[in-house]
Amino acid sequence: MSWEIDWLKNRAGITPNRIAVVDGDTKECWTYAQLNDRANQLAAYFLSLGIQKGDRIVLVSPNHISYFDLYFACEKIGAIFVPLNWRLSNAEIQYIIRDCLPSLIAYHSDVKELIGNIVAFSTLKVDSQSYAEHLLFEKEFQCTHPIQKEDPLAIIYTGGTTGNPKGVVLTHQSIFCNSTNTILSWNLNGNDTTLTVLPMFHTGGLFSLTIPLLQIGGKVVFTSKFDPEKTVDLLNGELCTIVLLVPTMHHMVIETSAFQHSEFPSMHTFLSGGAPCPHVIYQAYEQKGLTFKEGYGLTEAGPNNFYMDPSDVSNKKGSVGKPMLFNEALLINDDGTEADPDEVGELLIKGYHVFDHYWNNPEQTKATKVKGWLHTGDLAKKDKDGYFYIVGRKKDMIITGGENVYPLEVEHVLAEHKYVSEVAVVGVSHDKWGEIVVAYIAPKRENTIYEDELKAFCQQKLGGYKVPKKFIFVEELPKTHVGKIDKKQLMGIEIFDLDNG
Repeated sequence: MSWEIDWLKNRAGITPNRIAVVDGDTKECWTYAQLNDRANQLAAYFLSLGIQKGDRIVLVSPNHISYFDLYFACEKIGAIFVPLNWRLSNAEIQYIIRDCLPSLIAYHSDVKELIGNIVAFSTLKVDSQSYAEHLLFEKEFQCTHPIQKEDPLAIIYTGGTTGNPKGVVLTHQSIFCNSTNTILSWNLNGNDTTLTVLPMFHTGGLFSLTIPLLQIGGKVVFTSKFDPEKTVDLLNGELCTIVLLVPTMHHMVIETSAFQHSEFPSMHTFLSGGAPCPHVIYQAYEQKGLTFKEGYGLTEAGPNNFYMDPSDVSNKKGSVGKPMLFNEALLINDDGTEADPDEVGELLIKGYHVFDHYWNNPEQTKATKVKGWLHTGDLAKKDKDGYFYIVGRKKDMIITGGENVYPLEVEHVLAEHKYVSEVAVVGVSHDKWGEIVVAYIAPKRENTIYEDELKAFCQQKLGGYKVPKKFIFVEELPKTHVGKIDKKQLMGIEIFDLDNG
């Protein structure tokens, strides 16, 4: 099936003068007509360079208007957009570039050192005068190869926490279906405005709200880096209605004086994704009468998969909701049978929004997509009313003395302690128990917590085998490039005095 509809062109025809994108740092803004013109001009320039359908175009940059230029130019000519995590090491960037072999590497001068040694590829600096001149290129172009719905549109590389990064191939169909599913299931409309502070090299920054809102005619405000005080100012100043942050960002926002003194009159929804959210964050928004809810996604699916009605949040705290209109979710046991209500199982996802394959990795693709179902590797449970709850990563489950412990449950309890700022729970090898539960704690500033105090606190709410055997106190927990707590780095922090008796 041919995929010849240029929806950005049509959106620009419907609402040409409506503001589409705003740079929250500089306040520069672009209408839908201007956004479409920029994409057309860049597409024509790419074709003049000999870039063809299926060629990869890499972008290494903080959030910047060039994300929109390059993404839509690729969509128009059938090229593949590959945004790279600029917080990776030079060696990791080099690995990805060798893996995808781009025809062009676009970059921002702020991260020039990451591609400074690359001489085998054409480059384009997106914050240069020459880039601006390319946007004055002719607007008319002719693609010689029709675009099919199964054709790749983007490759998003995963974090590589268990090895080399994997290139997740998203097709025109999968991205379009995620947008359509999100718009209809979440009731988005052209009056909505979002703030994109998540990096747009990440699926959450680019595809959770940014592309869906542009498709429906809304407004996207972006900023190049996250600052909690500035985030509150932009949400209010730009009259935002909906925002997605990861839990660490929410934690930092609710501790600002700006949050305490703001009523957020334009906001209708605060969303959290990327990791399960501590209940204390729910409470902070509830106290201000603001709608806060969790979502669930991953690079390989969407990233949007569930919807939670705001009226259900208080009764279903911690739930990500029910599957959206055009996708399915299933929980299975280790033997492949469906899990019973309230029984923990692996979460499987099915829908046209699911990724097509891993770039240059057929074995991993075959292991991850089985009979149409995406095996997420995440553990979840579903209550009798059909609401899903994410429990944690399958590989993160702790087995201590033959008992299963889900770190998230312990983390939720510890996060309720008034002096705990951040917490992460992991399993550590132990001669007697197989694994023991260990908690890493970042206390709130100017507060001291003692191990015996935390053990007693946990014993009030958890079974004995779930109570951490050891507490490690740190100033701050390490984070990934999108602000999630990095448990892999945590495991490198040396632990002393563990009783192996």
